[in-house]
Parts: sequence; structure tokens; C-alpha cells
Amino acid sequence: MQISEFTQSKLDYFEIMCNFTEEELTLFRFRADGKTLDECAETMHRSLDSVKALSRKVNAKIEQEL
Repeated sequence: MQISEFTQSKLDYFEIMCNFTEEELTLFRFRADGKTLDECAETMHRSLDSVKALSRKVNAKIEQEL
């Protein structure tokens, strides 16, 4: 799933309805801006594996709202 491909109104909806943690919301916003997982890991000072795991959580929450 490419978060950056959602419309702004859908992104706004997900931010409200998905009950993201702070870290999940940070990743969600970075991905909405089109950053890669590698870029997110570097910016968030996390390992790529940690960001991938976090991304799976974000995606699961989004899928529940689709």
C-alpha cells in the first residue's frame, strides 16, 4: 500500500480514525509525504527493521478503515 497515493481528505480521515501512536503517526506523515522506509528510519533514528514493523502496524490500522 502506498500511503502517499491517498487523497488528502482520506489521509486526514486516517489520522483521526486510526488511533495511531505518536511514532505511528510520525511514520504515517512521512510516508504520506512520499518518504521511503529507509528515509523514515534515518529521520526517526530507528533501524530499518523497526520501521518496517511499525509500517506493518500502520498499514493494518489503515486497512481496518478501508
